[in-house]
Amino acid sequence: MLTTFPQLLLKHAAERPTAPALREKEYGIWQTHSWADLVRLVEQVAAGLHLAGLQRHEHMVVIGANRPRLYATMLAAQSLGAIPVPLYQDAVGAECVFPLNNAEVRFCLVEDQEQVDKLLEIREQCPQISNIYFDDPRGLRNYEEQGLASLDSLIEAGKTHVAKNPQWFQSEVAKAQPGDVAAMFFTSGTTGNPKGVVHTHSTLLDRASAGAEFDKLTSSEEVLAYLPPAWIGQNIFSYAQWLACGYVVNCPESASTVTIDLKEVGPTYYFAPPRIFEGLLTSVMIRMEDAGTIKRAMFHACMSVAKRVGPALMDGEPVSTLDRIKYALGNLLVYGPLRNNLGFSRVRVAYTAGEAIGPDLFTFYRSIGINLKQLYGSTETAVFVCLQPDNQARADTVGVPIRGVEIKVADNGEILVKSAGLLKEYYKTPKATAEVLTADGWYHTSDAGFLDAHGHLKIIDRVKDVGRIKGGANDGAMFAPKYVENKLKFFPHIKEVVALGDGREKVCVMVNIDFDAVGNWAERRNLPYAGYTDLAQKPEVYELIRECIEKVNADLATDTMLAGSQVSRFLVLHKELDADDGELTRTNKVRRGFIAEKYAVLVDALYAGRTEQYIETQVKFEDGRTGSVSATLKLSDTKTFAPVKAAA
Repeated sequence: MLTTFPQLLLKHAAERPTAPALREKEYGIWQTHSWADLVRLVEQVAAGLHLAGLQRHEHMVVIGANRPRLYATMLAAQSLGAIPVPLYQDAVGAECVFPLNNAEVRFCLVEDQEQVDKLLEIREQCPQISNIYFDDPRGLRNYEEQGLASLDSLIEAGKTHVAKNPQWFQSEVAKAQPGDVAAMFFTSGTTGNPKGVVHTHSTLLDRASAGAEFDKLTSSEEVLAYLPPAWIGQNIFSYAQWLACGYVVNCPESASTVTIDLKEVGPTYYFAPPRIFEGLLTSVMIRMEDAGTIKRAMFHACMSVAKRVGPALMDGEPVSTLDRIKYALGNLLVYGPLRNNLGFSRVRVAYTAGEAIGPDLFTFYRSIGINLKQLYGSTETAVFVCLQPDNQARADTVGVPIRGVEIKVADNGEILVKSAGLLKEYYKTPKATAEVLTADGWYHTSDAGFLDAHGHLKIIDRVKDVGRIKGGANDGAMFAPKYVENKLKFFPHIKEVVALGDGREKVCVMVNIDFDAVGNWAERRNLPYAGYTDLAQKPEVYELIRECIEKVNADLATDTMLAGSQVSRFLVLHKELDADDGELTRTNKVRRGFIAEKYAVLVDALYAGRTEQYIETQVKFEDGRTGSVSATLKLSDTKTFAPVKAAA
């Protein structure tokens, strides 16, 4: 697709000026912006930025949630040939210093007072910042900082320029070429500083259009944009594909209203990482535990039918007439109301990516009639590498290579990718670029996996994380920590897991309980607790988690490749893993190496066979203050199972 994002904007406005482009919920009411409205807004913002001095090829940081005026500002920057750089709105100020300085950012647009305060706090460390614009003026009336102004004032200045130069915007947009840099995304940085991934208009739009072709997306789709725009997963679905297809993007009022807004919008095309699907299922299970005896019995009876025949129906496989009747009854009584309650009544295509999803979790959604599929990609590949066809969605694969993608497996099991969607470079890091991009155009994904007999890609783990058990009964057995972690995270009572075992004689895990799910479980059993730390160390909670782990061990015993990855010992952490404490990335991926080092005393205690261990940990609060949490943690053994040999 030889075009640019602003050129696509003008195309949609010319062809369908009154069609809705964006919706935003304000004060409980959905406000619609047509394509014609959006062009006017983008033109005015672009003119304002031009007058303020934003230059072609210059970077402009955008920080905030999904908001129409933030999207318009990214389009305005691209219209001038500048490069928008979205940053995570929940990142603390110190995390923004490196990207701002690395990209030599002078211009910033932020959503509200919280983000303004964050930039003002670090401004001395980023002296090149000259202009900070804010969208929401609440709380900012008495701020007198140099270079701080409202987006409204920028728009007003732009209106004057547009009135005097009516052809100016069209001529600016026409200057852009598909090969120009369109955006830069900073990786989450599980180790070291994040790297700026540079993408052009052509790389992003090539993958956006390839994904749209694969799933036959049209301009009639409805999408809910609720994940951070700084994550390329959200950006490709609600920005690149939005402009490639011309569908409607809906922006929720706030993070706390997303579930309500999801039901009101009824998206047809939905995307979420596994943790969102885990959270939704956990809330369903909590509600069912609180339901009456008859309703609970009906739910479980219908779900047993759904799990048995639902996925087969989704995949178009033959199902007996009796089972079809049973499923139709279940759909009337349970699955239909449940889809409606979740906001998925109209979903035609739903995707999950970012982390592997538990097979039981995956099967649950497909069994109730939601076309949940997996995709494979990364920031560097503009997301779309492999997608699952509608009738070939399986929990243990991530789909088939789509248009324009070549895949090969290196001798060490690493997946290599070639496509028109690969990054141009890592910004100012030629050595890192050379490490991942070969001279003949292959990208090193760092993921270990293989293509199965049906042409589907199967990911085992990160190449660097796949290890071996050393010593003991499982000496030499493969250890795939992420695989173990994801199997445990299916259980609604488990939120996060850190699996350890590479180079050791057995596997041990550190668990974070899901406070809401376990709290509800405890209350129904009249089990008193005083906060997370107290609840996490209850003997009853340990027994609950042990049961989950032993179920996973029994399952792993049937896998000849990973039977040695069964968990021998575990503990429940005294605090929730938190990105602000450096334990998770901003995309909620576990920083396993950092955690193993931070909690080395707990790791040593697990492998030394101790039954308890005292720990004190420093934590960072949302307002920037620090404190500490201490506790004496219990360490427990779990039952493991002899490997089950496959039938001859």
